[in-house]
Amino acid sequence: MKKPTKARRAKKTETVDLYQKVTDRIVEALEKGVAPWKKPWRTTQKYAAAGPLPVNASTGRAYSGVNVLLLWLEAEEKGYKTDRWVTYKQAQDMGGQVRKGETCAQTVIFKPFEKQAEDLSGNPRFDAEGNPLMESRVMIKPNFLFNVDQCDGLPESAVDIPHASPDEDEQGRLHWPTEQRILELLDAAGVAISIRLQDRAYYSPATDRIVMPEAKQFFTEADYWSTLLHEMVHASGHEKRLGREGITKSSRKFGDPVYAFEELIAEMGSAFLCAQLGVYGEVQHESYIDSWLKVLKEDKKALFRACRHAREASDFLLQSSEKAAQAA
Repeated sequence: MKKPTKARRAKKTETVDLYQKVTDRIVEALEKGVAPWKKPWRTTQKYAAAGPLPVNASTGRAYSGVNVLLLWLEAEEKGYKTDRWVTYKQAQDMGGQVRKGETCAQTVIFKPFEKQAEDLSGNPRFDAEGNPLMESRVMIKPNFLFNVDQCDGLPESAVDIPHASPDEDEQGRLHWPTEQRILELLDAAGVAISIRLQDRAYYSPATDRIVMPEAKQFFTEADYWSTLLHEMVHASGHEKRLGREGITKSSRKFGDPVYAFEELIAEMGSAFLCAQLGVYGEVQHESYIDSWLKVLKEDKKALFRACRHAREASDFLLQSSEKAAQAA
C-alpha cells in the first residue's frame, strides 16, 4: 500500500480545515441571529451596490455560491458601501494599494482536476485495455479579498458606483416590470399557484402547486414577492425539474434533516434571486435556525452543497424564463 507523503497529508488537512473554517464563520453568524443570505434586505445602502451580487472590481465577474454569503457577511459587518472586491495583487496592478492595517475577507476557490482512480488498497486502477482510469476531483483553496473601500489610488472604473433606479419604493411596493419578471419565471417553470386567505405559504410537490396567502396579509408587497420566490426555489426541486431529494422524498416533516437542508437551499436560492431581481422583501423563517445549525455543525460540507443546489435552482428558474422568451 502506498503511503501518502508528509506534504500530501498536510495538504489534505488544510483542505478539511478550510471547509470547517468557512462553515464555522456562517455558524457563528447564525448563532448571533444573523443569516448571511439576508444581507440584501438588511443593508441601508441596498441601492448603492454596483451590481446585484458581489463582483471583482478588476475583472467585473460576479462571485457565486458560498463566496456570495461570505462577502455579504463581511460587507455587512464592516459597513462597506459597495460589494466590489479585489485581491492584494489586483489592487497593485490597477495602480492602487490596500491601506496598511486592513484585514482581508477569506473566500474560496474551487479547482477541478483529474487523478488516477485507486482501489480500496490504494493501488492504481486500469480499464480492460490497460489505460489508467481517471476520476474528477475538486480542490478547494483560500482566496483573500479586500473591499475597494479598503484601498487607495484605485482607478475610477473600479470604485465608481452607478446609481440605478430602485425596483421598489420605501414602502416596499415593487415596480410592475419586476412583478412581471417574477410571474414570467413562475410561468416558464410551469408551476401552478393558488392564492388564498390563510396564514401559510407552501409548495406541495404532490400537486406541483404553490399556495400563497393574499398579498394584503404581508407587511409589504416586497415580502409577498420574496416569499413567492422562496417557494419557487422549492418547486425547482420537483422530479420533472431538478429532482432534489428534499422535494422528491415521500416523507417531509419539520425537524427532518433532509427537510431542514431543503429549507436552507430555498433560503439561499431565493436570496440570490431577490438580489438579481431587485426584490428587498423579508421571508419569516427564523424557526428553522436551530435545524440549520444542527445540519451545519454535523457536516462541514453541507453549506457548500446547499449553496451549489441554491445556485442551480436560481439559475434554472432564470434560464427557463430566458429560454421561454427566446422561443416566443
